[in-house]
Amino acid sequence: MPASERTPDGRYIIVNGRRWRATDPQLPDRLVAPLKSELGSARSRIRTAPDDAARRALRDRVQLAKEGLGERGTAWWEMDEPDRIARAEDRLRRLADAAP
Repeated sequence: MPASERTPDGRYIIVNGRRWRATDPQLPDRLVAPLKSELGSARSRIRTAPDDAARRALRDRVQLAKEGLGERGTAWWEMDEPDRIARAEDRLRRLADAAP
């Protein structure tokens, strides 16, 4: 995988010339690590999902993890830090509640 670079404002990473929203840099590792773990796990299982319903459920998990990391949903730089942390905690709870 090619190395990524950040835009000068730190809000995006550039991968293969394409801009993607960066993970919220202010989130504590106690939230980032499990969210990234959930993200990677769900992404890897999508390829081997037995049917469309299972793929949809896994894509929903990807969405929740990416929202928690600040990569989707309201941009993290438009929110104050307590709200960003609360969002990450909420997404972790929702992922735990919806565990397959």
